[in-house]
Amino acid sequence: MNSRILVPLCLTALACFLFRPLETMAAKPNIIFIMADDLGYADLGCYGQQVIKTPRLDQMAKEGMRFTQFYAGCTVCAPSRSVLMTGQHTGHTHVRGNAGGDTRIQSLREEDVTVAEVLKPAGYETGLIGKWGLGEVDQPGFPLRQGFDFFYGYLNQVHAHNYYPLFLYRNSQEEKLRNEVELPPGKEAGFLGGTATKRVDYSHDLFANEALKFVRDNAGNPFFLYLAFTIPHANNEASSMVGNGAEVPTFDIYANEDWPDQDKGQAAMITRMDGDVGRLFDLLHELKIDDQTIVFFTSDNGPHDEARHNLDRFDPNGPLTGIKRSLTEGGVRVPLIVRWPENIQAGTTSDHICYSADVMPTLADLTDTKVPDNIDGLSFLPTLLNSGEQPEHEYLYWEFYEQGSRQSVRFGDWVAIRQPMSTGTIELFNVVNDISEQHDMAAERSDLVSRATSYMDSAHVPHPNWQPRGQPPRQR
Repeated sequence: MNSRILVPLCLTALACFLFRPLETMAAKPNIIFIMADDLGYADLGCYGQQVIKTPRLDQMAKEGMRFTQFYAGCTVCAPSRSVLMTGQHTGHTHVRGNAGGDTRIQSLREEDVTVAEVLKPAGYETGLIGKWGLGEVDQPGFPLRQGFDFFYGYLNQVHAHNYYPLFLYRNSQEEKLRNEVELPPGKEAGFLGGTATKRVDYSHDLFANEALKFVRDNAGNPFFLYLAFTIPHANNEASSMVGNGAEVPTFDIYANEDWPDQDKGQAAMITRMDGDVGRLFDLLHELKIDDQTIVFFTSDNGPHDEARHNLDRFDPNGPLTGIKRSLTEGGVRVPLIVRWPENIQAGTTSDHICYSADVMPTLADLTDTKVPDNIDGLSFLPTLLNSGEQPEHEYLYWEFYEQGSRQSVRFGDWVAIRQPMSTGTIELFNVVNDISEQHDMAAERSDLVSRATSYMDSAHVPHPNWQPRGQPPRQR
């Protein structure tokens, strides 16, 4: 063939490869969804962290897309995970809070459809490693009854407090570990939390190794790995019993810092997780499936203060106000990084407003599968691929039943918060011009207060299991 013809043909072929539409890509990319536990919006270097080192997640952001307005499903763990798994916000999803001793109300039902069940018809091998929080072995919410082929980890959040537990579940069986544990008195003992008196097997390390094994074992077939790390959640029992709830085998690069142990532990946990995410990327490269695998990284809610560490040292919520259990931005706005070489443009930042209920329709869109009719989420695949028209939410909605209860709604540039829910006074903030929520605009914008009230009233469907409890929140 004439060389003058061959060169343009080669360039055309290369352009088609680099900018190919979704329908011509690998039909079934591998999916890894990593969720940290209580990681704040500014706990990563790529979101402004100045003290804690997160080089691999920062590199992930350079190689993928970083979202600045992504929200968790709730401000505490179980309901946030329920929103993620069902695609329904907390006014609709079945699990709307952490169980106060009755795990039955913290279990999904048989009729609930999870992300794993949506992906199964597309031929995905589905695995869950880490913290579940949505059903015990004998309940309908147990992972193997909710679309997962494999499970390794904790079933409830109290068991997950202890990073050196007596056992972890491998599928439906307790797998004994070499730790020895002192259990606290009272109701939480039934969840098997406690604090270890003999520390040998660190659960986070076991999860990281199990994740690598799952990827190796399934590299030849499309897989969905939901890797729900427990780091950097505190061991609440240890915080009460020994004064340091930041459990980690070694303080590593922070060992010589002139900080209290809980501060060293908090930083070391996050950096340890960062390294393990890096090990996953190294394995994808080794197996030559890097460009066939889309990886998400996020958190289940805002940062905590339960390890008794110094929040001022790390500034984990950055410019945002509030932490875990608040419905201000610091309690629910979280990092989201998505990486998919050759498909998601490297080094991009998106201000698209979305939340964890959007994960199910996004993955369904990606794999050409169907979602239930009753979900609240919208696919943000057009944003990820910079292709097609991106649907926008009229509003995002949250409700929270502890501390006397509260509701919030994000619509456009505005966030409205009502506490207690249904009957309280509404505060209104423009979180674009006032990201720290310092100026309540409710008195000046009664029209927006009325709109927010309408959204809250229509989004909340009463549920017999979930009623406000605890003392009303203190004024901010």
